[in-house]
Amino acid sequence: MPYHRVLLTGAAGNLGRVLRERLAGRFPVLRLSDVAEMAPADPGEEVVRCDLADADAVTELCRDVDVILHFGGRSTEADWDTVLPANIIGAVNLWEAARKTGVKRIVFASSNHVIGLHSRSERIDHRAMAAPDCRYGLSKAFGEDLAALYAYKHGIAALCIRIGSSYAEPADARQLSTWMSFGDLVRMIDVGLTADYTYEIVYGVSDNSRTFWDNANAERLGYTPRDSADRFIPALAGKTTDDPIAERTQGGSFSSAEFTGDPDALP
Repeated sequence: MPYHRVLLTGAAGNLGRVLRERLAGRFPVLRLSDVAEMAPADPGEEVVRCDLADADAVTELCRDVDVILHFGGRSTEADWDTVLPANIIGAVNLWEAARKTGVKRIVFASSNHVIGLHSRSERIDHRAMAAPDCRYGLSKAFGEDLAALYAYKHGIAALCIRIGSSYAEPADARQLSTWMSFGDLVRMIDVGLTADYTYEIVYGVSDNSRTFWDNANAERLGYTPRDSADRFIPALAGKTTDDPIAERTQGGSFSSAEFTGDPDALP
């Protein structure tokens, strides 16, 4: 790959730690960043603590970087005082820093919660209307639109990966549809690093027969998942909840938390 220095934000997070391990040695320099403390740098690594809400610090973080894997920010639902600086101001700072420092590609860890209020009975693709199921999901929808602005106006290519549920194994019946193995996550990142695109949205999901999503756009770009949640169906198919909104919507419990609307008005 023609990249010398790759920046991974969110390197102290759950997926960040997985990627740090799996990307080790893939590039001459892997720059690792998080607001939290990280393990010391190994050979070929640079460790830089940085708060994404600090614009000047983010600009320095992006200097001499060829491509950014943006996994930083808040990864679960929280109040606005938490989500706003981490996921909205932080994203603005990152894309603006990329523009200033000449970074030309960002692979963005978006989320299935951008479309979480869609019904599970509806199979949707990357062109589906955004239907965020929470503040966190809305912040990721903002990140996708921000990426589009900088892609088309400033030439910073962006692959927005709407990650489903990326864990070592799926945990319940919903994740039989949304699960993405760590191996497939890395395969999708490889697509983000090598494919020819300006701006694209794809779903971060393995080859699950029960998936909610038509991921033909990812396949068109070269994504070929090798793993599937199907082998877990016998153990997990009955592991549901008694929450009607969670069981109806693709976002699950993220959708039902604080829900006060009309279920019949859901998309």
